[in-house]
Amino acid sequence: MDIIEAIIIAIVEGLTEFLPVSSTGHMIIAQSLLGVESNEFVKAFTIIIQFGAILSVIVLYWKRFFRLNHDIPESAKSSFFKTIFYRFEFYWKLLVGFIPAAVLGLIFSDKIDELLENVTVVAVMLVLGGILMLFVDKWFNNPQEGRQNITYKNAFIIGFYLCIAMIPGVSRSMATIVGGMTRGLSRKNAAEFSFFLAVPTMAAATGYKMLKLFTSDTGFELLKENLDVLIIGNVVAFIVAILAIKFFIGFVTKYGFKLFGWYRIIVGGIILVLLLTGHELTII
Repeated sequence: MDIIEAIIIAIVEGLTEFLPVSSTGHMIIAQSLLGVESNEFVKAFTIIIQFGAILSVIVLYWKRFFRLNHDIPESAKSSFFKTIFYRFEFYWKLLVGFIPAAVLGLIFSDKIDELLENVTVVAVMLVLGGILMLFVDKWFNNPQEGRQNITYKNAFIIGFYLCIAMIPGVSRSMATIVGGMTRGLSRKNAAEFSFFLAVPTMAAATGYKMLKLFTSDTGFELLKENLDVLIIGNVVAFIVAILAIKFFIGFVTKYGFKLFGWYRIIVGGIILVLLLTGHELTII
């Protein structure tokens, strides 16, 4: 992978990571169209550049992400541990939402890696997810746009929706937003919680992939040889993701998800037609 290919894939990651269109699916498609050979480093690159996207969430929402809860019940103030529990309530809820994906991700990590090389799976999931997005506003319409409290139960249930996104083409953002809306969250609040939940999820995926590289026979050398590509990829993903998040929140609050549904159906449909007519889009 050269720097130009890395920049293109990073742009795709930044644009699609927080949109309900599947960033993994789009990166697989981009890699296939560019003819980038799938090797140990390339697979790691598509995961590690998510770190840049993580930083975009933290930068844009830093006031909310680092704000401690000061609304502590009087009955809890007399206990140090209860005070700590309520003070960091936001982070506990993220942890609860993250647990299902962490457990299932470790169990099925090898199977997930196999699916990441299957363009057909990506195309089918894009179409099926697109059909869902056409109706999600009608099925789970919640006009209340004020900030809504996310309970531990809701966070845990949304975490199970996140597990569905382990299938390439589903979209982590789509799965968690739909999960949030089924729990009564507005489009905006469901989208923002999706962004927050992405931070520990993507951080864990990045850390796990880095660990696998460091413990492999050639991984550390690959990282040293391609350090410039990784740095550039993360910077590009960070900048593009900031712009994408700002656009997405404004757009989805006003217009909903139908346009994203049609986009998914069109892209997935084109890929399926190409595959059925003999064009090779498999990962090299």
